[in-house]
Amino acid sequence: MDQTVNKIGFWAGIIAFGSSVAFVLVQTLQLLRLLSYPYDEILIYGFSLAIVIPFLFEMLALYHATPIAKKIWSHAALIFTVIYVVFVTANYVVQLATVIPMTLEGAEDEIKILSQTPHSMFWNYDAIGYICMGLATLFAVPVFGKTGIQKWVRISFLAHALVTPLIAFVYFYPTFSEKLLLLGLPWGITAPLAMLLLAIMFKKGISPNTEFTK
Repeated sequence: MDQTVNKIGFWAGIIAFGSSVAFVLVQTLQLLRLLSYPYDEILIYGFSLAIVIPFLFEMLALYHATPIAKKIWSHAALIFTVIYVVFVTANYVVQLATVIPMTLEGAEDEIKILSQTPHSMFWNYDAIGYICMGLATLFAVPVFGKTGIQKWVRISFLAHALVTPLIAFVYFYPTFSEKLLLLGLPWGITAPLAMLLLAIMFKKGISPNTEFTK
């Protein structure tokens, strides 16, 4: 595997992993009422945005590392990753650059349509984004072999994909509550784990679907 691809995949994966862990920690602090507005939302949206480009580059590296025979799967995964990137970036930039500053100025009534509240437009943007992230990991599953580190990457990607229906349920259930939000808790494990294990695979220089036992 090309060493440039390895390095990009590894470091992008580590940054995505770190950002996702930071997001989970901040979200937990918010639920425990240990963070209040606007710092909770600034940190939540900020760390969420920090996942986006690193995860995109990690999946781009996966596409370039995949043998021709399996490239259709990593290509599909990359397409869904791009959809995730577009929708969540649009959301987080609007929340950080427009909604929070305008709210702090007391002009929240002017930008209500832009706020990410349950079942709002940007709530749905976020939902589409994370559903597409789950689909990206699902389509990437056939890329990996069934031994060594690849087996664990494969399992982590499949686990993350299986969490996606829960994420969709949390977003689209008619009545939102914090208890409902707890159903999405497995995401806080499967997403960072998948990003980290893929990064480790790149660190080891192992090509997808190549039978190694390291």
